[in-house]
Amino acid sequence: MSRKVAVVTDSNSGITQKQAKEMGVFVLPMPFMINEETFFEDITLDQEGFYKRLESGANVVTSQPSPESVMDLWKEILKEYDEIVHIPMSSGLSGSCQSALMLAEDFDKKVQVVNNQRISVTQRQSVIDAKLLSERGMNAEQIKEFLENDKFNSSIYIMLDTLYYLKKGGRITPAAAAIGSILRLKPVLQIQGEKLDAFAKARTANQGKSIMINAIRNDMENRFGGASADNIWLMVAYTKDLEAAKQFSQELLKEFPGFDLVINPLSLSVACHIGPGSLAVACSKKIR
Repeated sequence: MSRKVAVVTDSNSGITQKQAKEMGVFVLPMPFMINEETFFEDITLDQEGFYKRLESGANVVTSQPSPESVMDLWKEILKEYDEIVHIPMSSGLSGSCQSALMLAEDFDKKVQVVNNQRISVTQRQSVIDAKLLSERGMNAEQIKEFLENDKFNSSIYIMLDTLYYLKKGGRITPAAAAIGSILRLKPVLQIQGEKLDAFAKARTANQGKSIMINAIRNDMENRFGGASADNIWLMVAYTKDLEAAKQFSQELLKEFPGFDLVINPLSLSVACHIGPGSLAVACSKKIR
């Protein structure tokens, strides 16, 4: 008899509570401290309210869900399901994956925590893949193993509009930020595996976009087995500016005709480090 497997993720995946219900998955809201007050993504804090506070200079700090909130959600789900596949954000960007792995030890292998180093739109795709694999009859342990083996089959490139938020969060040296601001550079960052790293510097937004398009094509062709629509999911993510994301999507579809392309906002815990006006392109290999 096949086991009933629930798929759980956190709001870093960009999946809203409403979308989670439609998809048949569960989303743990990520907590934020804003001027010492706690908010929960998509519960007491929406995108609009978040950017309003961020741009007004409020002190925004990301946090991880409390152990109680994680365990309470799992216990509630296990009343109805046999097992859980839990897909948190990348272990390289937050401690919440490590915490979940420790908490799962008390659940007698019923909770399988996936450390596949995804974030935002690629994490969202992992959730969709996990759901598909469970429908194909895989149990939680098999899904975990599959997703972890698949972890390097995705990449993200992000062009920032400003270095201000990286500097504020202590992610780059003030000197590097000052030079970037004087020169009005558009830094392009990459997420490959677990770290957020510098990739290139562009002088204009158009140059930044073409750097990202070339980089993602190179990954598809040289790492993921070919730049074709039946092999790759293509994704655009953004902070605050949906219109810019739509325009970028049109440019991408000219380069990659026939691809399925989805647009999603970057999760707020990424946005608080990179600020509004960022654009990202991501891809992940379709599972066979």
